[in-house]
Amino acid sequence: MTDAKSVENIESLLKLSETLEAVGGVLLNQNFDSGNFCFTSVQTDSRLVAEKSLFVPLIGEFQDGHSYIPSALEKGASAVFVSKKTSKNLLDGLKRQAADNKNVAFILVENTMRALQKAAEAYVRKFPRLIRCAVTGSSGKTTTKEITASILRQKFSVIATKGNFNSETGLPLSVFNIRPEHELGLFEMGMNRVNEIGEIAEVFKPNYAIITNIGTAHIGILGSRQNIANEKKKIFNYIDSFGAAFIPEKDDFASFLEKGVKGKVVKYGLGCDESVKVVADEGLLGTVFAVDGVLMRLSLPGKYNFLNALGAIALAKKLGCTGEQIKAGIESLKPLGGRSTIKKGKFTVLEDCYNANPDSMEKALDLCADTKIEGKKIYVLGDMLELGEESEKEHAKIGEKALYSDADMIIFFGFEMNYAFEKAVEIAQKKESLTDGKISSVRLIYIGNKDEAAINDTAKEINEFAEAGDLILLKGSRGMGLERILPPIGMGGES
Repeated sequence: MTDAKSVENIESLLKLSETLEAVGGVLLNQNFDSGNFCFTSVQTDSRLVAEKSLFVPLIGEFQDGHSYIPSALEKGASAVFVSKKTSKNLLDGLKRQAADNKNVAFILVENTMRALQKAAEAYVRKFPRLIRCAVTGSSGKTTTKEITASILRQKFSVIATKGNFNSETGLPLSVFNIRPEHELGLFEMGMNRVNEIGEIAEVFKPNYAIITNIGTAHIGILGSRQNIANEKKKIFNYIDSFGAAFIPEKDDFASFLEKGVKGKVVKYGLGCDESVKVVADEGLLGTVFAVDGVLMRLSLPGKYNFLNALGAIALAKKLGCTGEQIKAGIESLKPLGGRSTIKKGKFTVLEDCYNANPDSMEKALDLCADTKIEGKKIYVLGDMLELGEESEKEHAKIGEKALYSDADMIIFFGFEMNYAFEKAVEIAQKKESLTDGKISSVRLIYIGNKDEAAINDTAKEINEFAEAGDLILLKGSRGMGLERILPPIGMGGES
């Protein structure tokens, strides 16, 4: 969303003629006074509309945003898009409302989503000197974007995606925050359908782009990792001979991703850049390393987060950042809510429950397995959503992986995690007959719901089993809400 407070005294983000041309629209109210046209923010949620907002009503599976246009007008919207595809009753009513309105521009378009994207694309064109950078990947893209932004802010005036506003609507809304003082734009691009990356790359046209990995997130929608690679690669569509594509060297799709790139291809990873030296992997405390002889610490735990940092560093060096600037950015990085966050108190909690897919789940389990502590290890694993037909197989793999990840207790949380629980129980029972003490002694619990009662049951199991100094992993998809477990185990506000 655009920030209305930061634009109170600026001219319209786009002129009326620019807007109509970009979206292929026509005014519904022919008596509109074009001298009044001015919008300084863009919203798709009527609750966020402020004075001089452009309101873009979206048509979803269950709701039609056109029904919220009256509310947007009451809050001061100065322009609205109207889709030809809305219901006849709504469209007729809006035409009648527009007929006598001289102060609000009612702009008729074919599709409001596409109109939002085309308007955003026209807005980006107003900043030809902006260095355009983007990040995508199956996992780690928000973390990589945050690391990259923290570093690049040491050299440039940066506008970056807030949170993970990276979708077909989030990216267009985000670019409307670009202002003349910005030297570099850094935007995250996500997807959960075919050609979503293609559409939003067309909006921003990044000239530098990082792909973090090709994994299995959204494989239930895309069908295969090859299809995911096909889609992610579209972030490189607009890189020219002056730009660069940053690709993880060890990814098995690396060779595929670099084919056809018109700019420079930069591979990143351990050993790719001789100026980057690892000093110490300190597990939950992060990684100590040096860039051009400058020593620094990445506070985010795990080898996977260090790999994300290497992508950010590769881009920063390409754009001329020094070792000292990289150090300042790495060490001023703020905690990423819900992502690889360490909370310390009675227990040590690795809170990594903003998102989950098989790749990120495996990485979290590897990190915990490699972590040496005196106490016990307790893993709470929530459903990995949007895996479609792959769900049973992928959850079963995680059940086996978890069992061999040095846990003392594993709580499988959610309907889909039943597949993981059953696989873990099956293996543990076989191992018991082979007198494998460690595996057969792991306490396995299944909680098949995600409501408040399930949260309380989970917290009860932890409180009865855990002791001071134990390590607790919370890992699951955002929709599982595993962070709700923190308060009832006494870890709500500590970090």
